[in-house]
Amino acid sequence: MPADDEGSPRERYLTVFGRRAVREALDDPSLPVAQVFVARDVAKSDARALEAAAAARGIPLRRVPRDRVTRLSGSGRQHQGVAADVETPNRRALGAWLAEAGTAAAACVLLDGVTTPANVGMIIRSAVAAGLDAVVVPTHGVADLGPLVIKASAGLAFRAPLVRVRTATDAADALSGAGFELIELCAGGEEDLWSAPLHRRTALVVGGEHAGVSDAVRARVSRAVRIPMAEGVESLNVAVAASMAFFEVRRRAPR
Repeated sequence: MPADDEGSPRERYLTVFGRRAVREALDDPSLPVAQVFVARDVAKSDARALEAAAAARGIPLRRVPRDRVTRLSGSGRQHQGVAADVETPNRRALGAWLAEAGTAAAACVLLDGVTTPANVGMIIRSAVAAGLDAVVVPTHGVADLGPLVIKASAGLAFRAPLVRVRTATDAADALSGAGFELIELCAGGEEDLWSAPLHRRTALVVGGEHAGVSDAVRARVSRAVRIPMAEGVESLNVAVAASMAFFEVRRRAPR
């Protein structure tokens, strides 16, 4: 069985911070905001406006010490004393997602050691845009799904089919066991992505910014593919390369 990692109850949420971002979340009826936190030292006029917006949707608002907002947001200077938890209805544990997927054709991406929040956010955004069935984001070894990831995803992290598992190695074992072919994306791949055959159940493995795919996960992939580039260019930013690969996988993967 896959080593799913549900973590704390807060794993069900993504946190946004800053007065404007929280107000935009409150004003968007499609976003299921669970609760709002406002520091006790926030100006009365700002607090009242947020209270009114939250009350209009029946969302609880809590006045808390400023350091509580700092802990929730992970930002010491940019939160402006305001944060909100937004539920992520499409988030699943890996075992649950595999059970729901059954034996149908599917394409997903597994992140292994991607630690820059901006890259994780852009990868999520591209995966959603390409129509991938899941973005497997381990709770260990990958940037936390916090406000910086949300910002880089242009808000799509709220709606993305995020799949959680403890480690990339656990995910690789579970995906392989469910009939997915694991394909590593790397600059030194022996096969050209444009012509490489793709399985009806494909898991594209994207490694970290510096170390690439870990040895433990690499031992579990069946092959490695590269994006062909002009002479003199060694590699692309991981999020850029992943985006290109997602659209190619979606274009050619058997359905």
